[in-house]
Amino acid sequence: MAQSQEPKRDYDAVVIGAGFGGLYMIHKLRDQLGMNVRGFDRAGGVGGTWYWNRYPGARSDSDSFVYNYSFSDDLLQDWRWSERYPRQPEILSYLEHVADRFDLRRSFQFKTGVTRAHFNEQTNLWELETDSGEKLTTQYLVTALGLLSATNLPKIKGRESFKGAQYHTGNWPAGVDLTGKRVGLIGTGSTGVQVVTELGPIVKHLTVFQRTPQYSVPAQHGPLSDDYVREIKASYPQIWKDARESMVAFGFSESKVPAMSVSEEERQRVFQESWDAGGGFRFMFGTFCDIATDREANEAAASFIRAKIKEIVKDPETAKKLTPTELYARRPLCDGGYYETFNRDNVSLVDINAEPITEITPEGVRTAGGDYPLDVLIFATGFDAVDGNYSRMDLRGRGGISIKEKWGTGATSYLGVTTAD
Repeated sequence: MAQSQEPKRDYDAVVIGAGFGGLYMIHKLRDQLGMNVRGFDRAGGVGGTWYWNRYPGARSDSDSFVYNYSFSDDLLQDWRWSERYPRQPEILSYLEHVADRFDLRRSFQFKTGVTRAHFNEQTNLWELETDSGEKLTTQYLVTALGLLSATNLPKIKGRESFKGAQYHTGNWPAGVDLTGKRVGLIGTGSTGVQVVTELGPIVKHLTVFQRTPQYSVPAQHGPLSDDYVREIKASYPQIWKDARESMVAFGFSESKVPAMSVSEEERQRVFQESWDAGGGFRFMFGTFCDIATDREANEAAASFIRAKIKEIVKDPETAKKLTPTELYARRPLCDGGYYETFNRDNVSLVDINAEPITEITPEGVRTAGGDYPLDVLIFATGFDAVDGNYSRMDLRGRGGISIKEKWGTGATSYLGVTTAD
């Protein structure tokens, strides 16, 4: 009796995305496991989020010594970061270096998005279609789509009527010069904080439209000395061991001390020491162990930052607008002088809770309080995060169920890795 043949497939594995995850998966599957692989990315090159996010001030908030791959000792020893928190051009340069060093580009098809991925239960293969109409099959589908790349634009009346330039920070074009311009910025998340700090000194006027005030601590950016770099490179075995055994894997030891187990004087000392050392994640997780889990501990950290805002920002009304009142529970930001930037005469803050945006006009932004004439409007309004890239693709598993249906009430998974069907 003749045995049935396995269905023919075009690839063993297809990887979607050419950022940190996608590049590593091509290397792992192709070079270490010997698979026939193909990668796709709608960008024109490697980099993922660092290809698109070229906005002014874009940089990592992880220490550079852990913001790289751990799979190659030679790569760790050969690459040298120049700053504590690397900027976008340096991170992109690193990823391009990795792609060249391991010859990864030949396995990618750029400027190509995967629009459809259906699992065929008869053949046990994934059937894919790209935005150019190409159809192919693969046994394994690896989605290295990233959490932060499906851009989110607010639905504000009149946005199309604006005569000036409009940019979203997550899709920033090359060659933009904002020197001497009247710039409006909508959004004050981690990206908005970086943009404010970078643009304040160079634009004619910066108007920041803020919905939610942010807790932020100094980053204490700076160049890395040769001695520091040598010490880091000699310590990598221990660094990776510590990172893998830690809770947040940011290259520092998390505190084991509850905030309320020490005196008020000691809490203030620990907070000040962390403020001076720099780093948002260090401030939240390296000072005390329960800031993210205990209301009293959280309020102690929040109160410390609120006092700093009042101390730094000279205008009491602006300081009040910048001061958060809710839990210190969003991404723990760090900055290169965010609050200080609002002391500049050419930077103003609009609280859109008190003064809502009513529409965008040809000349600028109109709020309930009046008109703000602008040459440029920047949307730092973030992403359709986490599941956005998945729900925008026609991705269907067993029984033809789409990931959009499956995650209709929010993305859920087992151990952050698998989802049934």
